[in-house]
Amino acid sequence: MADDLFEGLPPPSANPPPSTEQQEPLLNSKPAVVECDAPIPVLKSALKRPKPNESNPEDTAPEKKLRFKTSTDVSEKQVIEAMQKIASHIKTPAKFAKASKLAIQLIQAGNVKLETSDHFFAVLEAAMTSSISCTDASVRADYHALFSAANDVSECLNKKQKNQFTTWTIMAVLANDLFTDDSFVFSKAASRIKEIISNLPIATEDDDIEEAAALKDETETANEDGELKTENSPVEETSKQESDPFGLDALIPSTAKKGEKSKGKKDATTKIKDEEETKRVLKSHRVALITCLEIAARRYKIPWCQTVIDILVKHAFDNVSRFTSLQRDAIEKLWASIREQHARRKQGKSVSGKLDVNGFEWLQQKYAGEKISIRRAVGGSGARRAQQWLG
Repeated sequence: MADDLFEGLPPPSANPPPSTEQQEPLLNSKPAVVECDAPIPVLKSALKRPKPNESNPEDTAPEKKLRFKTSTDVSEKQVIEAMQKIASHIKTPAKFAKASKLAIQLIQAGNVKLETSDHFFAVLEAAMTSSISCTDASVRADYHALFSAANDVSECLNKKQKNQFTTWTIMAVLANDLFTDDSFVFSKAASRIKEIISNLPIATEDDDIEEAAALKDETETANEDGELKTENSPVEETSKQESDPFGLDALIPSTAKKGEKSKGKKDATTKIKDEEETKRVLKSHRVALITCLEIAARRYKIPWCQTVIDILVKHAFDNVSRFTSLQRDAIEKLWASIREQHARRKQGKSVSGKLDVNGFEWLQQKYAGEKISIRRAVGGSGARRAQQWLG
């Protein structure tokens, strides 16, 4: 018998071999290309909440972005009420710091306009009529910040308010700059004061007479509103005499002349008001400048201030004719004091009259009579701990 053909082969398995019909396509077919366009779904927990972006975008509504309002629309009425409230509190020294910061916030927010300028001016006026001076150390920085910020909106003020605001700026900004420890700021303030002095007109005899009358009766204050009684005004009587020297206008009734008279009265009154306003502004400017000179003179003991103060007071003395009689006397006394101290400086003496010494000279005088032992000065308290090390 021939050799067994199935010798050495494993026993047949329980699974039947595949049929020829199933094997033929496998033998004759080409290698198939697997398409991987659709991802294989991943099994997820049923308890997990689906995210909004995993769902169909067509079914979801558009997302709403959360936006916060960075500015608040405030009505004109609310701004005016806020200014009135600030004006009522800014007079109190204890509340000045907070009230001035609120006023600065109104300026920065753009709430100071032509419509609200009168109420804002009332805030500044209340600040300057406070019981405490604007140059006081406790409120000096707050006054400086308030009027420096108010300078940016000064265009909203009328002509009369601008004139008053200029005087307040001299007191609240320039005078407070003279208290600084920065030499650059001090020199800049002094230069600005010199410029204002140069722009002053020459003082007249009327200015001296008004100053003497004001000092004679200190309770009588100048009329800031510019109102003037015109019934017994000498200026108006003079103009009447010039226009009608023989008094013939009363004998010629004419409606046209009545209109001309009323117009002439209005023009004369307006001219008088302008002159009074100019005098009032000059008077307040001169007083503020004298205050600045006094503040500068009190700082003459500081060495780096002395040269700037010498130049400032010398400039005021050269333009002394631009001040009234009593102010001229004050400037002359101030210049005499500065000149005396300047002479001491040239001799090497300080403001107090003593000789100036530097740090080295002071230490030299201090240790000139001291007895210092090499061995006793080794330890921190004079002990001889390092005596052996020194040999």
